[in-house]
Parts: sequence; C-alpha cells; structure tokens
Amino acid sequence: MTYHDFSYALQQLKLGECIKRASWPDDMFLYLVLGSTFKVNRQPLMSILPEGKEINYHGHIDLFWGNSQVAVFTPSQQDLLAHDYYIATPPTEAA
Repeated sequence: MTYHDFSYALQQLKLGECIKRASWPDDMFLYLVLGSTFKVNRQPLMSILPEGKEINYHGHIDLFWGNSQVAVFTPSQQDLLAHDYYIATPPTEAA
C-alpha cells in the first residue's frame, strides 16, 4: 500500500474519496461535506433562529468512527505532518 501526506489526502477528499490514516482504527475515516443552503426546520437551530430562515452551511471535513459517530475533523499538527494517509472504502452496514 502506498501512503501519502495531508495535501494528497485533502486533494482526494475534494474529489469525493474517503481517506484514512494507517495509524487509525479500521472504522475511522474522513470525508468531505460540501457546503449547501437550507432552511431552518429542526432543533437545535430553531431554538436560536426562526423556522424557515435560510442558512449557508459551509463545507468541512468530517471524521467518522465506529457506532455511527461523526464529528468535524480539526487536524492536529501530527495529522498535518503525517505521511500515512490512503484512500479508504467506507464500511457498509448490513441491511
């Protein structure tokens, strides 16, 4: 397997690929969430903004890990300087 640096990983994310680090558990991977526009229609946004208000949701990178957990990925210095990124195949759940 060929490993790459973060700049390669970022480029691949922009192309729609999922990305992993060799040092991460099997069920962790990154993916790009594209920006979008939507209207407020659920909590917690409705507790701070009026229903129907149009929101510009900016693109970002999310980190998925086991048990359907997702968080915005904020790379550490180690993540930015690592050379163990590769294209991942996201797990599929049985129907």
